[in-house]
Amino acid sequence: MQYIKAIFKFKSIEEYQQDLLISDLADTGFDTFEDSENGFTAFVIKENFNEQDLIGLLANYAEDFTAEYILEDVADENWNAEWEKNFNPLIIDDVCYVRATFHEPQPSYPYEIVIDPKMAFGTGHHQTTTMVMQYILAADVKDKDILDMGCGTGILAILAAKLGAKTLMAIDYDDICYESTLENAALNNVENLEALCGSKEVIPNEEYDIILANINRNILLDQIGRYAEVLKAEGKIFFSGFYLDPDLSMITAECAKYGIKYIDHKQNGDWVAAQFEKK
Repeated sequence: MQYIKAIFKFKSIEEYQQDLLISDLADTGFDTFEDSENGFTAFVIKENFNEQDLIGLLANYAEDFTAEYILEDVADENWNAEWEKNFNPLIIDDVCYVRATFHEPQPSYPYEIVIDPKMAFGTGHHQTTTMVMQYILAADVKDKDILDMGCGTGILAILAAKLGAKTLMAIDYDDICYESTLENAALNNVENLEALCGSKEVIPNEEYDIILANINRNILLDQIGRYAEVLKAEGKIFFSGFYLDPDLSMITAECAKYGIKYIDHKQNGDWVAAQFEKK
């Protein structure tokens, strides 16, 4: 799959404005972001990219900051080298060690996850992934049936597997994420994970104890109804990929239509993760 990268440079931009722009770019199809000295680089599947949409999006921010960008094609064979240069090991709550295949193991941590990220989102470094991993570590997932929506690299499902989950269904619309999830499951000796390529329409008609959904607000709002159909009574959903205001209140209102109640939330920078339960 061919990607394009947009290299953004900004003048007079606040951190919250950059986060809002990243969220809007994600809504238009950009799925991976890397910080740079004067801005960030965003990646999008070439066939999903429309430069006029990008120009229109940036025009909405014209009064807030000045943005410049350069577009470049991404050579598939160079992607892993870029990750090796930028991917550092990550420690979650002093118990989970996330590393790439080219890092040394650290057996002193109770849980170790090996990720070969390729082009997929979800190495644990983004605040949204970190917060959902914290929720999983604090939850009772042993012998539970888990659905991971927008699975990226499969890192969330893999962590649940290491904590004793019974079955794991991981779904992503991107075929690179689908393939990456299967490869990473094998790297971590996870044998009870099944992956599907698609969106809410491919969710099996099974029942799940826990749903993990680290996507973005608009997709979550569209999919909550389907989550409600497959979530067991007293089942939990851990959401992330959105902001506090107005995103959390919108998601809470949509969940309430289906008897899914807000429990609590975490915040890291401008990003939010939240716990809900089906009553």
